[in-house]
Amino acid sequence: MRPRLHHHVHQRTATDQHGVPFGAAVRTWFLISLQTFGGPAGQIAVMQRALVDEKRWIGQRRFLHALNYCTLLPGPEAQQLATYVGWLLHGTRGGLVAGGLFVLPGVVALLALSVIYVRFGTTTVVTAVFTGLAAAVLAIVVQAVIRVGKRALDSGALVALAVASFVALAVFGVPFPVVVTLAGLTGWALGRWRPAALPQPTSSDVPDDGPAPVVADDVLHDEAPSARRSVRVLFVGLLVWALPVAAVALLTGTGSVFTEQGLFFSGAAVVTFGGAYAVLAYVAQQAVEVYGWLAPREMVRGLALAETTPGPLIMVVQFVAFLGAYRDPGDLDPWVAAVLASLLVTWVTFVPSFLFVLLGAPYMERLRGNRALSAALTGITAAVVGVIANLGVYFAVHTLFDGTVAVDGGPLALELPDLTTLRPVPLAIALVAAALLFRLEWSVLRTLGVCALLGLAAGLAGLPLA
Repeated sequence: MRPRLHHHVHQRTATDQHGVPFGAAVRTWFLISLQTFGGPAGQIAVMQRALVDEKRWIGQRRFLHALNYCTLLPGPEAQQLATYVGWLLHGTRGGLVAGGLFVLPGVVALLALSVIYVRFGTTTVVTAVFTGLAAAVLAIVVQAVIRVGKRALDSGALVALAVASFVALAVFGVPFPVVVTLAGLTGWALGRWRPAALPQPTSSDVPDDGPAPVVADDVLHDEAPSARRSVRVLFVGLLVWALPVAAVALLTGTGSVFTEQGLFFSGAAVVTFGGAYAVLAYVAQQAVEVYGWLAPREMVRGLALAETTPGPLIMVVQFVAFLGAYRDPGDLDPWVAAVLASLLVTWVTFVPSFLFVLLGAPYMERLRGNRALSAALTGITAAVVGVIANLGVYFAVHTLFDGTVAVDGGPLALELPDLTTLRPVPLAIALVAAALLFRLEWSVLRTLGVCALLGLAAGLAGLPLA
C-alpha cells in the first residue's frame, strides 16, 4: 500500500503546481454536459458531484461563491456556473469551453426533437421515453436539494432562511429577485450583528469542510480587474452578440420573423432574473398571444421537451423559434428557416451569459475575502436551497399530475396538484429512480437510462402515460 500512497501524493502535488490539464478538463466538461438533465437543480448537483466531490478540482466554498454570483445574474445560472468554474481552471478559454459544451448537447437534442415534432408529431414511443426521463429527474432534484442543503445550511438561522425563501416563492408567489435581495440583506445583517448565526468561515484562506481540493486556490486562474479589461470584454461581447441579429435584419428585413425573434430573445436574455420558470411565463405569453409563433399546447409540449433534454431549461426558446420560423419562413425553405431561427435564438440567449461571467468574475474573486459580502452571499446560498426545492416541487406537480388547482386569494399564490389526476406510471418510475440513486448509489446517467427504458416498456405495454 505504501507505494500507491506515495504515488497518490506525488500526483496531487503535481496537480497543485500545474493545475488541471486542459484536455482532461474538456473531457470532463463534455461528460458533465451529457448529464445536465433536470433543470438547474439537477445540473448544479452534477457539477457538485463531479468537480467538488469526486475530482476535487475546486473547493466547496469557491464553488458556492461562484454559484452565489451566478444566481444574481439574468440567464441560466447552471450554465453560468460552468463558465465561471471553467474560467477559474483555465481562464477565458476554459470558461468558453465549459459554458459552450454545457449547452451543446441540449442544442443538438432539442433541434432533433423539434424536427421530429414538426415532421411526425407526438408518438407513443417518444412520449413514453420522455415520461421515464421526467420521472427520473424528480429523484435527481431531491438529491440536489439534500446535497446542497447539507453543505450550505450549517446553522439554524440559515435553515430558517432557506425555509422562508421556499415558502415565499411557493406559497406567496414573491418574485425571485425580491427573495434573493432580502436573503442577501439578512445574511449581511446576521454577519454584522449576530455573527455566531453564520458559523461558516468567511475568510478565503480557511480550508473547506471535507477533503481539500487537489488544485490549490493559488493555482486557480486569477486576473486583476481593470477598466481596460472590462471595456475590452464588453466591446467584444456586445459585438458578437449583435452581429447575427444585424445580419438577419439586413438580409431578411426588419419585419421578418428572424429579426423579431432575435430582438425579442435578446431582450429576454437580460431580464431573465428568477430562473427559467420565472421568465417562461413571459416568453409563453408573448410567443403565443403577441407573435403567434405557436399554440398554447405546443408551448407546453416544448417545455416538456426542454425538461427532458440536457442543458438549461431556457433552451425551450429554441423550440419556440423553430416552430415560429417554420410556419413563417419568408422566402426561405421552411426547414432552412426553422434551423436558422433556432440557432440564432440560441446564440442571442446564451452569449449574454458568457459576457456577464467573464466581465464580473475578476471582481467577484477580489471580493472573496470581504466579510460583509461573504455574509450576504452566505444568506443568498441559503435562499438558493429554498429556490431549488421550489423548482423541485413545481416539477413534481407537473410531472406526477395531469391537472392543478390555482389558489389565489389574499396573500396566497400557489399551485396545488389535483389529486384525482395522479399519473401512476411516472410515480412508479420516480420511486425506482429514488431507489437507484439513494439506496444503490447509481450514477445519474445509469439511472436516466433505466428510467427511459421503463417508460418505453410502459408505453409499449399500453399503460396510461397521462
